Amino acid sequence: MRKCPKPTEQEINEGPQAVSFQIANGNARQDCTLQTTFPTNMQAHKYLLANWPAIEKRARDALTAGTIEGGRIRLVMI
Repeated sequence: MRKCPKPTEQEINEGPQAVSFQIANGNARQDCTLQTTFPTNMQAHKYLLANWPAIEKRARDALTAGTIEGGRIRLVMI
């Protein structure tokens, strides 16, 4: 199994990474962002893919509840 690369100086300065994705909403797409605690974008993206069913469910629940901020669903890593 590959190890994730160490965070770059820029990533360290930026802090925790966020990953953007979209879910289908009828014939449209809904923008979503997942804020993580990971220092690299690659680690954050791997977390998104590994936990996709739970993250998608949370995003759909937020869409149903209407908790959209600035046209985007914002989720925070558990």
